Amino acid sequence: MGRYHWGSLAVQERVGVRELAEHVGRSIGTDIGEGAAAFLERQPHLVVGAADATGRLWASLLTAAPGFVRAAGPHRMAVDGGLPAGDPLAEALATEGTRVGTIAVDPRTRRRMRLGGTLEVTAGGFAVAAERVFANCPKYLQKRQPLELVAEGAGVVRLGGALTPDQERTVRAADTFFVATTAEGGADASHRGGMPGFVEVLSPIELSWPDYPGNAMFLTLGNLTADPRAALLFPDWESGAVLQLSGRARTGFGPDGSRSIRFRIDSVVESLHPGRLRWSTPEYSPANPALAPHRGSTTR
Repeated sequence: MGRYHWGSLAVQERVGVRELAEHVGRSIGTDIGEGAAAFLERQPHLVVGAADATGRLWASLLTAAPGFVRAAGPHRMAVDGGLPAGDPLAEALATEGTRVGTIAVDPRTRRRMRLGGTLEVTAGGFAVAAERVFANCPKYLQKRQPLELVAEGAGVVRLGGALTPDQERTVRAADTFFVATTAEGGADASHRGGMPGFVEVLSPIELSWPDYPGNAMFLTLGNLTADPRAALLFPDWESGAVLQLSGRARTGFGPDGSRSIRFRIDSVVESLHPGRLRWSTPEYSPANPALAPHRGSTTR
């Protein structure tokens, strides 16, 4: 398969960045180089996107002491352990051949790396045979410092098909979330960041956010063009809680060149897992755009 499938190519053509995307796309490879391997080994987090047994897409967060994610060869990433009990992707990450997209984000250095491929079950966790490896720029990444690993936790605390008022406040206060998408048999996990309030709650089952200028690849929007399934993961950095949403999304293109995504929620999982990591309050990215005047309150 080439660097881009038809969905990404269609968005690149529509936005007028096809030539730039072809140039930037040369950074996509299958090798985990020395720098990438060293980066992975320093990370206490890994976000994984995949479909569950019913075909519903989810994004999940793995947390452990640095070293639990590592390169196990030039084209293979190994992960020790698995997801906490009750996570919607626990079964998928224990199933040989699952197509996964991962992203490792380091809030300490504003660096991130994406790796997608096919899952292999191992004795101590799982590995991913890398089919797509590349780094992203530091745009829209908030800077944070790790504080502590918290041993105790209640696990999954709420399941539903719509956001509660408290969950709505969590989404409105978010400066970061992760989005998982899929197309052409592969999965992808990506990062979105901005000032608190950049994600708008339109109703308990519908969210919207602007698509800020990025690397011109349009992997996420391209996937959504081909397959509307999507998943969002909202980490509460200060408490270590996670809010996982599964649903469908579509992209709107404005006459002024702006883009926005609308996401309709099908399922919600809220968790406070043991072994979670708490982080400091953020130093916001200087690249974060100012909020549009119509966007709502940012209080928790």
